Amino acid sequence: MKLPEDPDRDFPFYHGSPVALTATHWWFLLALVALAYALLIAPITWPGGEVGAFVPAFLFPVIPLAGLAWVSKGNAGCLFGKVGWREIKLMILFAILNIVITVIVGVLVQVTLGASSNPAIATASELSPQGLLVFLSKAAVQLVGEEVLTVIPMLALLHLLVARGGLSRNAGVCWAWLGTAILFALLHLSTYQWDFAQCILIIGTARLVLSMAYIKTKNLWVSAGAHILNDWILIMVNVIGSRLIQS
Repeated sequence: MKLPEDPDRDFPFYHGSPVALTATHWWFLLALVALAYALLIAPITWPGGEVGAFVPAFLFPVIPLAGLAWVSKGNAGCLFGKVGWREIKLMILFAILNIVITVIVGVLVQVTLGASSNPAIATASELSPQGLLVFLSKAAVQLVGEEVLTVIPMLALLHLLVARGGLSRNAGVCWAWLGTAILFALLHLSTYQWDFAQCILIIGTARLVLSMAYIKTKNLWVSAGAHILNDWILIMVNVIGSRLIQS
């Protein structure tokens, strides 16, 4: 299967460009991703109230990116690209596409297997306007981290499969795309009451669509922007719907 990609950009690092990363470098980066995720979900009461609550969300993308900047000699910016009208339109397109596809998959799963709600989204409907603004802002930072959590393992898998394993580039991209979607889905098991089918089918499908935004553009801002728009829309629909029911 040939995935749609912009022809003028390739994935960074997996094949020695702009710098070569060793297996040790990749394991180091994966360890930093795991550390950042552990800090995000750890039951730590950070000082500083609402400001302190941003600390784990901020560290989530910053720790792996700082590590990448170090091992790549300052080339971590290769994960990102410019943000112009084309990129904004792609963010909106992928967000809408993701909502449509995941709603369809979600309804099918709910009807056939049953599904659990996300407690964080349910909590948002009870917040004050100021609290909701803080919640959405924190979510945006955290979602950038979720893109980093996906893209670094994707590039590591691509390096393993293509540069070291001899797989064709196209096959390597497809397997890395699928593998990181499964990983992302499994990391949401505790959020959805350890419902394996729901996570693989719904969260995994959503991750495939959002990862396609990065695969197409090689620009983490595009996949992060699509992810933020997707989650903000779902949160606000839930908030508005809950308040209309209560009124």
